Amino acid sequence: MLHRSELPLLALAIAALLALAPAPSDSAGMSAVDVLRAMGLPIGLLPKGVREFNLDQDGRFEAHLDYPCLAKFENCVRYETNVSGILSYGRISSLSGVSAQDLFLWLPVKTILVDNPLSGVIYFDVGAVRKQFSRSLFDTPPECSPSDEDNVVALHHGDRGGDLDPDLEDAQRNVL
Repeated sequence: MLHRSELPLLALAIAALLALAPAPSDSAGMSAVDVLRAMGLPIGLLPKGVREFNLDQDGRFEAHLDYPCLAKFENCVRYETNVSGILSYGRISSLSGVSAQDLFLWLPVKTILVDNPLSGVIYFDVGAVRKQFSRSLFDTPPECSPSDEDNVVALHHGDRGGDLDPDLEDAQRNVL
């Protein structure tokens, strides 16, 4: 049986053991929406349909979709099957798998930044240009669906795969 004088020593030993034990990941079991919200980012930065989301202790994340897809905000945003980057509070850097359309060009989004949460503004860095959007555009995860653009890209790269209707192929060849 322990004496009263030994209780503080026992409590200190238990605290030391707990401090040395590996901490469970803060993101364990958290969805992409939960993590984005916790990081001060709007939950609509990733589309509906994220089937798997992983986050490591360094903030590196991977989101997996069933297929590449397009979502419409002010501009079209294209998500690849795998989206990855590094999360920090109010920021996603080293982003890959996301492109934004500007006029007729698809520009890869490198960084997403909420500089000042009270400003209501979010920035997409596409390399030489930083695009500014209303944060409210990203309040909810967008519907994201495959589009004819995916088929046009596949045709352009010679991957016909027999999935396209022959009339659609002819029409798309005329577009290219």
